[in-house]
Amino acid sequence: MVGFGAVIILVAMGGLLYVALEAKATQGSRTASENQAHARALLLHLREVADQPQRIRSGASDIEAVRAEMFRQLDYHSHVRVRVWQHDRLLYNSMPELPDVLPLPGSPEAQGTNAWVRSVERDASSGLVVERSHEVDDRWMLSFSGVSFLLRSTIFSLPLLLLPAWLIVRIGLKPLRSIAAVIEARSEQDLTPLPDSTYRELSPLVTAINHMMARLRRRIEHEHEFLSDAAHELKTPLAAIQINAHLLQSKGADADPQRNADVNARLRDGVSRANHILHQLLALERARSEPGEEALPVLSLETVVRDRLADAAPLAVQRGIEIDFSADGPCERALHLESIWALVDNLVSNAIKYSPEGGRIAVHLECTGHDACRLIVSDQGPGIDECHRQRVFERFYRVPGQSQTGSGLGLAIAERAAARHRARIQLSDGPEGNGLMATVVFSHVVR
Repeated sequence: MVGFGAVIILVAMGGLLYVALEAKATQGSRTASENQAHARALLLHLREVADQPQRIRSGASDIEAVRAEMFRQLDYHSHVRVRVWQHDRLLYNSMPELPDVLPLPGSPEAQGTNAWVRSVERDASSGLVVERSHEVDDRWMLSFSGVSFLLRSTIFSLPLLLLPAWLIVRIGLKPLRSIAAVIEARSEQDLTPLPDSTYRELSPLVTAINHMMARLRRRIEHEHEFLSDAAHELKTPLAAIQINAHLLQSKGADADPQRNADVNARLRDGVSRANHILHQLLALERARSEPGEEALPVLSLETVVRDRLADAAPLAVQRGIEIDFSADGPCERALHLESIWALVDNLVSNAIKYSPEGGRIAVHLECTGHDACRLIVSDQGPGIDECHRQRVFERFYRVPGQSQTGSGLGLAIAERAAARHRARIQLSDGPEGNGLMATVVFSHVVR
């Protein structure tokens, strides 16, 4: 409303300036015409007594006196000067206090700040010359009455314009206030979409709010899912820890040493399994979280894979497994470090876990051109039947008949970490049909 009023005032000031300039030009033109008409009329009167200089003086004086009285009654304050010559002899000067030469417009001798308009009329037969100089009176535009006259329409119309504008804005914002009231009345658990707005201008706002609530609802569902998974998976190892701790406490020092050693081993195994499941759940949550708006650093995928293989080397040495790594190039990409670590770690740790002792794991980084590359991890383990290769990416799913312990989260974490980098994981048979080969296809660079 303030901006609307300011625009009206600016338009009014612009109109005032235009009217003032136009009035000044019009006043000058009218003054010039009036001045010329008065000079001609005076010459016509004086021509009748051209042979009597004294009557010329008195006639000119009487005519100017009548004019001055008329303009005085009209409150007309502009200056007028009349001079009459006959045969180059000055017979009459209405304002002898002024110099014989009239001041030019804007000169120090000018009366006030206005310009003078001069008209000269001649009669060749009588030798009369009438000069009439008239001051252009435009001072009224700078007076209170003049300014109020020009701004009166704007001053009176401004409230009449602002009132309907305020009503229009208030009525126009009513649907927005209704949407705000609907959102305010909802509970914190209610994330259902807002009803579609019948107003075309508000439809994008309602759509954006619904999209935001959908994303928030998915995030909350992920958190609930994470808590449910954590509670379900930690229940078994925590129960085993509780039972074995109770057995140790009840048997005491008099128990069979071998039995105590077995209970201790099971207790440590339960703690290790609970710790592993907890780390896997946290890694899963980090891998599936939506990427933020922050710029990802551009890193060499070859360097990242080489560093993760160095961390996995002690486990491979413990089982006598050889890791062979090769790369066609650095394959620089924008990478989210925690996600790419989780991807490489889970693929390599699974390969080490399911490969036989003394086996071999091959890791190859292949550059396919156009900023695309593939990370290939192959092992010599039992592999995965084709009917199970899609389901192994589900959380907590384990291939039947596996002898190795695990939580069933490794490949689920790897898949979500790959998706965060807009990549996909393909499972196939290993070289010569033995083992499993996991191929991560990075199709294009993510900046």
